[in-house]
Amino acid sequence: MPEMPEVEVIRRILEPQLKDKQITDVEILNKQVIAYPDENIFAELLTKQTIRSMSRRGKYLTIHFDNGDSLALHLRMTGQLLVMPQDMPVEKHTHLLVTLSDEMQIRYIDVRRFGRFWYLKSDEADTLTGQDKLGTEPLDDALTPSYLKYKLAKRKKTIKEMLHDQSIVAGIGNIYSDEILFAAGIYPETKCTDLEDSDWNRLSAKIKEVIAWGVDVNKMTPEEYLAGKGKEYRNIPYLRVYGRLGQHCGDCGTIIEKITIGGRSSCFCPVCQKKL
Repeated sequence: MPEMPEVEVIRRILEPQLKDKQITDVEILNKQVIAYPDENIFAELLTKQTIRSMSRRGKYLTIHFDNGDSLALHLRMTGQLLVMPQDMPVEKHTHLLVTLSDEMQIRYIDVRRFGRFWYLKSDEADTLTGQDKLGTEPLDDALTPSYLKYKLAKRKKTIKEMLHDQSIVAGIGNIYSDEILFAAGIYPETKCTDLEDSDWNRLSAKIKEVIAWGVDVNKMTPEEYLAGKGKEYRNIPYLRVYGRLGQHCGDCGTIIEKITIGGRSSCFCPVCQKKL
């Protein structure tokens, strides 16, 4: 699943291509990806809208229109959001085609079909997408050691699990939680109740550092993004523990290990992230 850094990169690539374009046609190939409203009303509302901007909140993207309406979407596990010439062949697993006034097309491709779209009118409160329940952004000034301690210090779950809680910090998933905990030197199965002030200080700093790194390392041109079909990210070769089971830690040389926490795998260095 793309996490906050990848979704932010997608926004930065697509927004300039979409800004000021009018939607001339909408073709829904699989109504399953349309969460709200029903597919017929969705297509009717979307047609003839002019795109003003694009924003991101956590792992969500939102396209804003001139009339104040908006289109929110979540890519989930395998969603790909592309802008390409409308005469290009339509690939298998394409579920939505949105034609623009410059004869380009927004295409949504999703093998597992978990991604969702919501069309919200300007006078509708967003109680549907889940964005109203999101916690602070990883790079926001509100993310401080005090904030994390206040939200988590009394929780008996592991810090690995709680980094995935989108109501605490929005946008962190399995990849970046591994990388953050390694950078902070915290064993992933440590209970939040066992963390000390020094841990909260390091964790707050490393969340910002690792997420900012993720945005930077994933930078690419629109041409590179389209060539990779919106699913080839640049961070993989540089990850320090995630997906490195059996390899040597780059800091100390110890073999990277893996455990399962809350149904999710977690890679870590047993020396750099000592168990309490």
